[in-house]
Amino acid sequence: MSQLAPKNAKKRFPKSRRLLRHADFERVYKKGRRHFATHMTVFYLRREDDEGNAARGSNLRVGFTVRRMLGGAVQRNRMKRRLREAVRLQPMQPQANVDVVINPKPSLLTADFAEVKSEVAKAFQAIQKSISHETGHSQTQ
Repeated sequence: MSQLAPKNAKKRFPKSRRLLRHADFERVYKKGRRHFATHMTVFYLRREDDEGNAARGSNLRVGFTVRRMLGGAVQRNRMKRRLREAVRLQPMQPQANVDVVINPKPSLLTADFAEVKSEVAKAFQAIQKSISHETGHSQTQ
């Protein structure tokens, strides 16, 4: 079992895939779309190709916001860790330049991790479908 710890310790959620700036969060909230799930609400917004390094295929950036009313620091950090891991473990992620903000609901703390992973996967599928639909319409107009 001790052999697994070093392997897992190197698997992190890289900064290049994180949404970090307040302005980026605000832009997603104000201009983006929403996907509702049992344990979370997912906000997403497609970025234009001219922003930064977005021209290299899929450039998904994910941010997490956990309100103080959801618990103390320990509970909020646990929610963020669970969500980061669920996103990191997703084999299928939107193939577009998209910013995603995930807001957990109180039920996330007690939810089974497999259920959290499933909800994240469904949210990413919905985002991919929506982005593909938008792209299809913009090409025909």
